[in-house]
Amino acid sequence: MIEYPVDQLPQLIDDLLQCDTTTRKNKLLADAKEKLSTEHLSLLFEALPKEQRLEIWQLLDEDTQHEIFINLGGDSCRWLLQSLEEAEGFKLLDEVSVEELLELEEIIPERFVDYARRQLDEVQTKQYDLAQQYNPEQLGHWLDFDALKVSEKLTVAGARKIFQKGLPQYTEVIYLVSRKGTLIGEVAINALFKANDNDSLLDYANLDVSALHADDDLYEAAEVVIHSEQMAMPVVNADNKLLGRLSVSSAYELRQEVTDEAAAKAGGLREDEDLFSSVTKSAKNRGIWLGINLATAFLASWFIGLFGATIEQVVALAVLMPVVASMGGIAGSQTLTVIVRGLALGQVTDSNRRALLKKELRVGALNGCVWAFVIGVLTYFWFNDGMLSLTITIAILLNLVAASLSGVVIPSILDKLKIDPALSGSVILTTVTDIVGFVTFLGLGSLLLL
Repeated sequence: MIEYPVDQLPQLIDDLLQCDTTTRKNKLLADAKEKLSTEHLSLLFEALPKEQRLEIWQLLDEDTQHEIFINLGGDSCRWLLQSLEEAEGFKLLDEVSVEELLELEEIIPERFVDYARRQLDEVQTKQYDLAQQYNPEQLGHWLDFDALKVSEKLTVAGARKIFQKGLPQYTEVIYLVSRKGTLIGEVAINALFKANDNDSLLDYANLDVSALHADDDLYEAAEVVIHSEQMAMPVVNADNKLLGRLSVSSAYELRQEVTDEAAAKAGGLREDEDLFSSVTKSAKNRGIWLGINLATAFLASWFIGLFGATIEQVVALAVLMPVVASMGGIAGSQTLTVIVRGLALGQVTDSNRRALLKKELRVGALNGCVWAFVIGVLTYFWFNDGMLSLTITIAILLNLVAASLSGVVIPSILDKLKIDPALSGSVILTTVTDIVGFVTFLGLGSLLLL
């Protein structure tokens, strides 16, 4: 049997695209279903050009189709519904869970959402309605509804009968609730192994439970769970009624969403953009940031124009300008990446920002001294001009320090202004480092070389 571990996904894509027989494609897909997770099957599907997708889609069984559909990005999901017969699209929604529907309702047409809602049973409908009481930025909208909760009056024997039916994933405690559903406490499952059947669960309960609140920020709650060293944490409403839980698995998925979104925004892209989106849609998604970058480039060019006379007399300055700009841009981007990641994970605060700034300035100064010296020496041997070498040495040093400063200050200011630093930070930073580098280099050139 052909093995396709995750790191060999590109080979499987190549095999499918180069295969010219249905029998061989069925064999490849069967092996892929056995070896790959549903998430990677979805990535495989999205990696196929749209002309081949429907052909591969028809070779998949209904369960696999459903799993792939649920994990597709927004663009791919909408494209698939548009490409299939409407009856086939509705069929994909026959057995969606509440959690899946909450994710899909943000990206699929309203008629498909209405159809999926009608397929929910009574319990699922109540869960869906509960989630709708909170906006998508709040934890209550994305609850895990599989929390194991029992009456506070239950005995150990009663709990053991429940255990025999199986436990949800990431379950290490059972939650005790009152008749009205109020969270009373939690009992560690391993504490009941040697307990007497007639003992009350309350005898083994931890009554000081750390709980999340349904109106908490979703991503902040995820970080709390990750750092709690618990498999899951309960979620309550304002009346302390147990609504559900947030598992560590869901928390890590949410953290990954933040990372993916930041990476996409840093390039001026949408996180759910299809690899094979139409040319016009892709151009539209990216065009706005090309326009913004153009404006900042003209701003940097204007500053260069102020020193036109200097450049005309010392042509070597024009030759070396890209070196100054590149070094500052790279140094600033390195610092920016560290700070944006820290902000996303909640690690950068007002209390540690000053210490972080001092550290990054030291890094910038150290790298500035080392690389300014190296570039200065290379410039001297290239142009045999000591003053030109001194000019670029000072400019590189100052620009790397300014880049480190900007890499901390710019994302911090944007974060305070509620502007995503991952989206706009790199554009602003590049503009700042370019202007500082050019003005410093050309200004020093005017003073020292003319």
